Amino acid sequence: MEIRRVGLCLKSGQPQAGNLVRELVKWLRDRGIEVVADDEAAQAAGVEGRSRDAVCASADLVVALGGDGTLLSVARAAGPRPVPILGVNLGTLGFLTAVTREEVLPALDRVLAGRAEIETRMRLEVEAFRGGRACEPRLALNDAVITNETLARMINLEALADGVPVTTYHADGLIVATPTGSTAYSLSAGGPILSPRLEAMLLTPICPHTLTHRPLVVPSAAVVEIRVLAPGQHVQLTVDGQDRLPLREGDRVLVRRAAAPVRLVASPFRDPFEILREKLTWGRR
Repeated sequence: MEIRRVGLCLKSGQPQAGNLVRELVKWLRDRGIEVVADDEAAQAAGVEGRSRDAVCASADLVVALGGDGTLLSVARAAGPRPVPILGVNLGTLGFLTAVTREEVLPALDRVLAGRAEIETRMRLEVEAFRGGRACEPRLALNDAVITNETLARMINLEALADGVPVTTYHADGLIVATPTGSTAYSLSAGGPILSPRLEAMLLTPICPHTLTHRPLVVPSAAVVEIRVLAPGQHVQLTVDGQDRLPLREGDRVLVRRAAAPVRLVASPFRDPFEILREKLTWGRR
C-alpha cells in the first residue's frame, strides 16, 4: 500500500495538541507526504482545513488524534471506504486508540515502510423501519443501542434472530455490539469481552427486570431484529454513541454484519491482551 496523502483528524477542544499536530505535519512533509487536515487539526497546525468527510475521502491513511470517540467519528466519516485509520490516544482510556503520542512517529514510520499490521474490524449495518419505510442505514463500529430517553423508565423490546424469537426484554434498553464494541457500553452493562478478531454480534440487555436475561452472542451472519413494543415511551436508537434516531411503538430495527469493515492500524508496541491488562488494570495488587 503506497501512502502519498495522510489525513489528520483532531478531537475538538485540544489546544495542547497543537505542537504534536505541527510536528506531524513537518515530519510527513519532510518525507514527501501530502497532508490534509480536518478543521480542528488545521486550526492547530495553521494550515487549510477541510471537513472530516473530505479528509477521509481523499487520504490514503487517516491519523485520528483524540480518544475512541474521535476514532469512531473518523470511521463514520470514512463510510464504506477502506482507508486505514491510526488511532492516537490523547486521553486516558482508549481501547481503539492504542498508540500514545510518544509512539506516533515510530508507528507512522512502520506504516510508511509497509511493516505495520492492518486489522480488519467488523461493523454493523443498522436500519430502522417505520411501517414499510426505512431510514438511511447507519454503520456502527462499536454498537447500536436502543434506550428510553426518560430517566428510570423501562421499555419492552422484542428481539429476533433470523426471524426466530429470542425473547422480549423488559429493561432500560438493549445493546447490539460488535466484538470491538464489547469493551465499550456493553462491558459497562455486564457483557463479556470478545476478541476483536471474532466475527459475531453481542446482545446485552441494560438493567433487565428479569435477572435471568443474560448477554447473548450470535453469529455474524445472523440478522437481528428488534421491535419496540411499549407505547407512549420516548425511545431512541443511538449508533456508536454519536448518531441518534427517535423511535416509537411499532418501529423495527434491523442489525446485520456490514459488508464494509473498518481497517485499523494495530499497535506495533503491544498486543490486544496487553492493552486489556493496561486499560482494565488486570493483575494489579
